[in-house]
Amino acid sequence: MLYPDDLMKLKERIIESGLALSALVTVLTTIGIIWVLLSQSLVFFKDVSVVEFLTGTEWTPLFTIKNYGILPLLSGTMLTTFIAIAVALPIGLSIAIYLSEYAPRKFRAYIKPALEVLAAVPTVVYGFFALTVVTPYLKTVFPEISPFNALSAGIVMGIMIIPMISSLSEDALNAVPQSLREASYGMGSTRFQTAFRVKVPAASSGIIVSIILAISRAVGETMIVAIAAGQQPNLTFNPLETIETITAYIVQVSLGDVPHGSIEYRTIFAVGLALFVFTFILNNISFYIRQKYQQKYE
Repeated sequence: MLYPDDLMKLKERIIESGLALSALVTVLTTIGIIWVLLSQSLVFFKDVSVVEFLTGTEWTPLFTIKNYGILPLLSGTMLTTFIAIAVALPIGLSIAIYLSEYAPRKFRAYIKPALEVLAAVPTVVYGFFALTVVTPYLKTVFPEISPFNALSAGIVMGIMIIPMISSLSEDALNAVPQSLREASYGMGSTRFQTAFRVKVPAASSGIIVSIILAISRAVGETMIVAIAAGQQPNLTFNPLETIETITAYIVQVSLGDVPHGSIEYRTIFAVGLALFVFTFILNNISFYIRQKYQQKYE
């Protein structure tokens, strides 16, 4: 017969075991991903020089004359990411400031979930929206723009990550101690001055974290760039031209007729490893900033 105290301890042990199992599954999954990427990439780098891979300016592993320089894929990825952040940052931060400082409580309770609906839209829908709506409109402004281009993909990616920046930034703004806000008003500051000269600087670490996480999300985006940006790896920073990102190339090879186990097939693991390292660095930077931010107010 179990007494109430014993039953409570048993429940706690079951919950503790379940939480530990969840953590273990996450860690093992990460280790498995790293092992797959490393094992296949090492085989790839036995045939291709690491120096050529990191510094080469042409990426043509599927062509007759093969080149394995990842810079065109990196430039395409960075170009679309930069455009996305340029679109999402001012809009997302403005929304966060408005919801935190200006919006009535009832309005905020309705509008924030409505904004986060954007995050639930499938990215393939965003991709077709970029191709069929945004690109034709951009063609009226830039007649020379390519049917598949980085600008359209970047703009729509920016729209997609607006909820991430606005939501996380608002949380950071709301975490600012109320005493700072009251002190600002006590000194005669207006609501605008309080928002931009007190709350935003105080929440800057949390805002930076939201930006870094949004960059990671944009870097790893697949379907939008695969549909709207094209599949032509060009080493260019012209947003009106067709480009190819790392993720779009992975999709191209994974769905193509490339023989399994060939060097062309293993290129997806090499570029995947490069993408993993980049996003891993960004996520660790955000973690470091968040820890520093928490220590600052403890």
